[in-house]
Amino acid sequence: MSTRIEIRRALPDDAPAACALLRRSIEEGCRDEHRDQPAVLDAWLGNKTPATVLAWFSSPINYALVAESEGRMVGMALLTQAGKVALCYVLPEALRCGVGRALLSALEEQARAWNIGKLSLHSPSGASTFFERHGFMNAGKDKACFGLECDLLWKRLDGVCDPKASKRFCNCGD
Repeated sequence: MSTRIEIRRALPDDAPAACALLRRSIEEGCRDEHRDQPAVLDAWLGNKTPATVLAWFSSPINYALVAESEGRMVGMALLTQAGKVALCYVLPEALRCGVGRALLSALEEQARAWNIGKLSLHSPSGASTFFERHGFMNAGKDKACFGLECDLLWKRLDGVCDPKASKRFCNCGD
């Protein structure tokens, strides 16, 4: 894969390709999490349809991005105005090429523009180290909406620490 990565806003016409990317990334790249168990995989993929992806891209409270290399979609990500990184997926052959880092950086830039002070996300354990390398704190195990046990991760963007906050959600030096 070329090292030139272009990040841009997702367009409605991107929904079918983004849906295929999501499904392939989950089926192949997250095999350790779903362990080829049909019930888990079906639940995880259940809402990954072109129509649903189009709805996510069209929602005014979401900021959706795609990553392209050599004219091909290689990654996609979605941030909600509530500060949740709802999606951040990369094609298996594009992993470790800077795609995820570029997407995450662009999401953080938008979060700051929206004055969001903290990001959160659910990550399959196999991807958690990626987010931790980019400043996210692992708050422990949690259940994702499709029943898979995931890591709950978060990152302060505003540098503000609340000493009364639970250690689960504060990375203060105390």
